[in-house]
Amino acid sequence: MEYLKAFVVGGLFCALGQVLIDYTKLTPARILVSYVVAGVALGALGIYQPLVEFAGAGASVPLAGFGNLLAGGVKEAVAREGFLGIFTGGLTACAGGVAAALCCALVMALVFRPREK
Repeated sequence: MEYLKAFVVGGLFCALGQVLIDYTKLTPARILVSYVVAGVALGALGIYQPLVEFAGAGASVPLAGFGNLLAGGVKEAVAREGFLGIFTGGLTACAGGVAAALCCALVMALVFRPREK
């Protein structure tokens, strides 16, 4: 049942993105940024976490989940460090994921050379 919940919620995120691409003049980059900002806003308001608990990876893996992770990191850092946590919390919370993405991108760039068209 967990897989079904993750599939449905993740699919709804994808379907919403496709609808935005098809029926608005928003570029894909703006839609991606909107997802991150929506995740930050919903995470800061405490609305996104129940969705993550319900859907698991279906809600935590998409870009809105990245925004939620940033908001959660800032909340924790502000509680620990005060005002300085606003600047360090988001970076600390997502550092592992960003480092893994950069390392994978480097490996792929070294393995697969682009060809001229």
